[in-house]
Amino acid sequence: MDRQNPQTKSDRSNPARIETPWNETLKTIGLSVVFAFGFRTFIAQAFYIPSGSMLPTLQIDDKLIVDKLSYRFSDPARGDIVVFQPTAQLEKEKDADGNQKFKDVFIKRVIGLPGDRIEVKGGKVYINSKVITEKYLDEAPQYNWSSTELTADGIVPKGQYLVLGDNRNNSYDSHYWGFVPKDKIVGKATVRFWPMNHLGGINPQQDYQ
Repeated sequence: MDRQNPQTKSDRSNPARIETPWNETLKTIGLSVVFAFGFRTFIAQAFYIPSGSMLPTLQIDDKLIVDKLSYRFSDPARGDIVVFQPTAQLEKEKDADGNQKFKDVFIKRVIGLPGDRIEVKGGKVYINSKVITEKYLDEAPQYNWSSTELTADGIVPKGQYLVLGDNRNNSYDSHYWGFVPKDKIVGKATVRFWPMNHLGGINPQQDYQ
């Protein structure tokens, strides 16, 4: 009887695959790309601030990390600073050449939740007839407005949100073009990582009572 070395037999039937440095490099790069894409798509992403609509909270050219995961399990809260895609109304707006005017994401603060009625008058914001305190504003709004301009009863619809810029008098926001559906919200701005002297959380809990 021909006795074979088990290791030798195994080697013949399952020859070892020789990994070259080039193959290892390609694998490493591939896995890194897949991980980075998945992280950026589903968990977090970096954004920068292109305008002054969120002054003084956020400065032009600030760079932020946006949490894209939280709203898969919970709803936006009043005071959250959110990044969102242009709404259907914004998508309709055209520039001088007839092209879609707004393609990039917006960043604003959630003020009105589903079921709320909002009114801006006398430099104050009222939610369901009660004034809210907004310590993050440098300048009070110098306009009067009501959510009845958007819906007959003035109630923010289910699954939608009213957002305003912190720079109230220089912000193109909900009081111009309407509500933001939840499915348009990319995520919540949580951390500013640039400039380094402003490094840290940007969305502390706000007491609106």
